[in-house]
Amino acid sequence: MTVIHSMRFGVNWDYRCPFARNIHEHLVTALKAGADWEVEFIPFSLTQVHIEEDEPSVWDDPTREKDLHAIATGLIVRRDYPEIFYDLHLDLFSARHDQAKDITDWNVVAEVLTKHGLDAAAIRKEIKDGDILKVFRSKHEESVEKYQVFGVPTFFINDTATFARVMTRPKGDSNTALATIEYVLDAIVNHSDFNEIKHTQIPR
Repeated sequence: MTVIHSMRFGVNWDYRCPFARNIHEHLVTALKAGADWEVEFIPFSLTQVHIEEDEPSVWDDPTREKDLHAIATGLIVRRDYPEIFYDLHLDLFSARHDQAKDITDWNVVAEVLTKHGLDAAAIRKEIKDGDILKVFRSKHEESVEKYQVFGVPTFFINDTATFARVMTRPKGDSNTALATIEYVLDAIVNHSDFNEIKHTQIPR
């Protein structure tokens, strides 16, 4: 494997996806341990992917607004409170996948924000004001229109997009996290001819 250092790339997410949770746990664990990557965290709406063509988009349908709040929260915190973002990001994933909470319920998101000392009411107001949702929509639509992205987690590297599922979690091990992400980056950058591999059974 060619070790990948000092690299710029993006990775998308939706907090509802367990595979996005796995990748982002590896990613954040490695970054917190000092991995020298410059990473853009790119929002993606799985709700939008499953909307029929004759239905309004998730951004134009008030009945689906709650589906956007958790990711919009992540975007605001990444922009305004970067020192908190990594931990809050993983806590929102944990709320959904470890605690089986409904992250479309604002009270769940607010609980995570409060845990990290942030003003949940102020962040909800900012979401309601709409600017962050425009950023969310723009990033989602750009990835679909330019790269035909269909899900999460997708890596954006060197003007390409690659969907990658990892079955494991780092469990706090930064060496495992670093190696996992570097394996993915190596496969994307140095083995682009190897398009897809998928086990027919999942090891238990």
